[in-house]
Amino acid sequence: MNRSLDPCQLIERSIIKKYRKTLWNPFIAAVKRYDLIQAGDRIAVCISGGKDSMLLAKLMQELHRHSEVPFDLHFLVMDPGYNEMNRKKIEDNAALLCIPITIFETDIFDATSNLSSNPCYLCARMRRGHLYRMARELGCNKIALGHHMSDVIETTVMAMFYGAQLQGMMPKLHSQNFPGMELIRPLYCILEKDILAWCSYHQLDFIRCACRFTEQSEAEGKEQSAGKRREVKNLILSLKKTNPDIEKSIFSALHSVWIDTFPGFKQEGHAHSFLEQYGEKKREPDGS
Repeated sequence: MNRSLDPCQLIERSIIKKYRKTLWNPFIAAVKRYDLIQAGDRIAVCISGGKDSMLLAKLMQELHRHSEVPFDLHFLVMDPGYNEMNRKKIEDNAALLCIPITIFETDIFDATSNLSSNPCYLCARMRRGHLYRMARELGCNKIALGHHMSDVIETTVMAMFYGAQLQGMMPKLHSQNFPGMELIRPLYCILEKDILAWCSYHQLDFIRCACRFTEQSEAEGKEQSAGKRREVKNLILSLKKTNPDIEKSIFSALHSVWIDTFPGFKQEGHAHSFLEQYGEKKREPDGS
């Protein structure tokens, strides 16, 4: 007779069994495809308390248990000024999921809540800096964030429609301000809908955007979901009605950029024109 499993064990088993094709396999594919983890790595898994970072923590925990590649993990929670209810929800969910978190506090919400211009941008930059700093203090050489494939796709479309540029989101990056530190995104090949399915199956309730700017907007009756990202989400959902593979197509396009067909591009922050090499190309590809 099989022994009964506790809630944490059931959640862990579902990742490997029920959601193997949609969560575990794409996670492993990203780790291998983009060479995200090497032997000897010390990785700070950054947990915001939302569904994405909590799933990331469980996936990294499972990989650590079963991988033949030796690496270490720290599960890092930065409290930027959460209210008591959200702080408790993070702690309770970490206990439910058997994630041994380390919490440190900052005053980011106090520093950004009264800004009238780009509070979200500054908040994100400050969060990243604090996470890098704490990870380095713990002896880590990498931080892992919970951005998933849907984030990658939506960011690309938003940049094209509203930023007038073709810009993606890389699966890993070297830190410019913290030498020797690297950012990795192990959920890079996982779609948000599959994360939501996993949460719904286990009736998991994670915090959403918990900043004071959002809380104030909701109190004033303003609909935060009416932003550009929500518009792009709705556009993609609409396109999926006639092309179910639209997300896969956009994601694949990011890996198949044909630079020779673009009149301009940027590399390492410098703008380039096709004219720079145009004179060297005497013939068209068909030989004419």
